[in-house]
Amino acid sequence: MRALRTAATGMSAQQMNVEVISNNIANMNTVGFKRQRAEFQDLMYQNVERAGARTSDAGTVAPTGIQIGAGVKAGATYRITEQGAATKTENRYDLAIDGQGFFQVLLPSGETAYTRAGNFGLDNQGRLVTDDGYVVQPEITVAEGARDVSISKSGQVQVLLGDDPQPQEAGQLQMATFVNEAGLEAIGDNLLLETGASGAAVIGSPGDTGFGTLMQGYTEASNVDAVSEITALIVAQRAYEMNSKVINTADEMLSAANQLKQ
Repeated sequence: MRALRTAATGMSAQQMNVEVISNNIANMNTVGFKRQRAEFQDLMYQNVERAGARTSDAGTVAPTGIQIGAGVKAGATYRITEQGAATKTENRYDLAIDGQGFFQVLLPSGETAYTRAGNFGLDNQGRLVTDDGYVVQPEITVAEGARDVSISKSGQVQVLLGDDPQPQEAGQLQMATFVNEAGLEAIGDNLLLETGASGAAVIGSPGDTGFGTLMQGYTEASNVDAVSEITALIVAQRAYEMNSKVINTADEMLSAANQLKQ
């Protein structure tokens, strides 16, 4: 009975849907996290009778035909890149992006990763780094003994040294944008990698055309909405239950057929 296999694909799809939702909920407080949405596609169809097939010698044709579907499959897990709320932190090295763009981070492998999580700090060399110590690109070094650090909306980093009232330039932050941000590959630790689907990174300064601006002393919160996720979780649970009911019903029908006496 096809219903058994078809309902099984539905249960598998809803299981994946719940897994995506659970990851969203788990990352509600992750800085810069972008929620995902599971998307599904119907499987191949068996044509019992094709639409338009001749039904008589008089030239009549079947107006719709008969097609029986084989179920559902996962199509994609789409990353929704809408901006999260800005959260004030009072940390002068924290940065939030207002608009489009990603920070660039140099990985130990030499690759460049991208992130919206701007909860930065300084390493033992005074370089601006992520929580894991990965250096933000282009490299920004704050001189030892700096009594204040200012990062403008356009990414200019200035420091006050000693008793000098004039700020000194410490560097210029740059960002990257992509044609298809949803095509970036997540590797954990709030980091993303460029892929063929995302397109090549376009590098520019904050405030340039197509790039957002920076907010010092803020981080970007996750864009997960608790109410929407719980609602989606309930819908997925009900869909899973309905597919399991189909399996139970198909099993009962097979059992009834098996008990027929010759």
